[in-house]
Order: sequence, then structure tokens, then C-alpha cells
Amino acid sequence: MNTRLASLLSASPRHPQRIVCMTEETTETLYRIGAGDLVVGVSGFTVRPPEARKKPRVSSFLDANFERILDLKPDLVLGFSDLQADLGRELCKRGVPVYLFNQRSIAEILQTVRVVGALVGRAEAAEKLADELTANLERHAEAAEKLPRRPRIFFEEWHEPLISGIRWCSELVEVVGGEDVCRESREQQGAKGRIYTPEAVAQRDPEAVIASWCGRKAKREKIVERPGWAQVRAVVDDQLYEVKSTFILQPGPAALSDGVEQLARIVAAVARGEKLRSPRPGDLRAA
Repeated sequence: MNTRLASLLSASPRHPQRIVCMTEETTETLYRIGAGDLVVGVSGFTVRPPEARKKPRVSSFLDANFERILDLKPDLVLGFSDLQADLGRELCKRGVPVYLFNQRSIAEILQTVRVVGALVGRAEAAEKLADELTANLERHAEAAEKLPRRPRIFFEEWHEPLISGIRWCSELVEVVGGEDVCRESREQQGAKGRIYTPEAVAQRDPEAVIASWCGRKAKREKIVERPGWAQVRAVVDDQLYEVKSTFILQPGPAALSDGVEQLARIVAAVARGEKLRSPRPGDLRAA
């Protein structure tokens, strides 16, 4: 190779070597494909893997410490959602390369896994992870076919206002054998398009409620005391559940592994007329 060209090409590595992740799912993906050593900064909401929490925390979901990020000298920052667009824009202005994902569906989550791997030169490992996650979903879909029926499920992402599940949550409910009573709203890009009145959901008479309030513990009384909910089948039968948001509301490997596993246990129990373990007073049932 021409010496001058070789010198120019060697100015930067072939793939990013110092990555900041402003949300958890890309951090988890990088660790699961053997690239955790590339991560130099993480979101303060990062839970998995546990060792990632030792990395400098540089952002929440809607805010970031730009100076701290710059001090880490990243050659790539990864983010998620149009809600982080302003963070991405500011970092771009400061000369930092940014890749902002916006996955909403199961298929897009799997695509994101593959893209993250390609960005860091680990495409084969990422493909293997995507295949592993897909096989897990296939296993649950096959098990769902053997259920005696498909119960009506309301997945709630927030309580005031009442927001139905984001697209991948709705899709996962369907995969494991449930019928999302608010399925039509999952195509909405933003949460505003998934707001329902309590009365509107009550009219759909869900047989179970699965609550996952982003960053907060779901409260039983907030559900049972809603207007028009006294006769809702889920309340009458005490089929009220919580899946913690860290398992299901991040669009990455956790949702397609731990999250879907919990959903499957809940939906299967409801379909068979069973209940999962009893909660402490005031708590929702858990998978």
C-alpha cells in the first residue's frame, strides 16, 4: 500500500474502540457479543450486566453530562429513541460520532443487535446472538400454540395517564399466547398515541393486567380503584401482575429473554385459569 495512504488510514482504527451507551440495551448487546471492553461510559439506568455498572455513568434517558462524555474521548456514542435526538444533536455539534437507534418492534430489536455488532466489527457474534434470541421467541410461540385459549391482556406502560404497551411489548404478549386488548395503538410512534381513559380499557374487559411502570413500582390500588374497573375480569379474578420495567421496557436482549419469559408464565397461568404466586398486601402478582 502507498505509504502516504497507509499513514492516512492508520489515523483511526477500523472500528470504534471507545463507546458511550446512553441507554442500557446497547450496553447489554456489546457485552453479550464479547465487546464489553469497548464500553467507556453508560447510562445511569444500566442494570445488566452487573459489571457494566462499574463504568462511568454519563447520562439518564433525557439528559447527559456532555463534558464528562467528552472527557472519555469516545469515538462512538450510541443512543435510542427520538427522545434522545437533542442529546445526539449536541454531541454531533461537539464533534462526536453518534448513532441513534429508534427500534420499536421485535424485528427492529433484532436488527439493532445486528447493526451494533457490525459497527464494532463483531457481525458474526451479533448474528449468533440475534439467532439465539429468535430461537427463544420461537420456543415461546410454539408453547403458546398448546395453551387452551388466548386470554385478553392489558399491558400498561404507565398509569396516569393510562398508557398501553409500546409495540414490542404488545408483540411479545401476542407471541406468548395473549390477545392485547389495545393492539391497535401499538403502531403509534409516541406514547401520546397510546393513551386511553380507564373507562375505555374497562369496556374491553381484560382478563389480566400486566403493569410495567417505567422506573416505578406498580401499585395495586392504583389499578383496582380506577373508574369502571370494579367489574373488570382481571380485577374480579385478581389477575394483576407486574413485570419490572428493567426486564421489558428496554428494547434489547433483556426484553427478548427475561422479559418474554415472565410474560409467558403470566399468560399461560391466565389461559389455564391459574394464578402465579400471591403478592404481599398492596403488591401485584409477579411471574
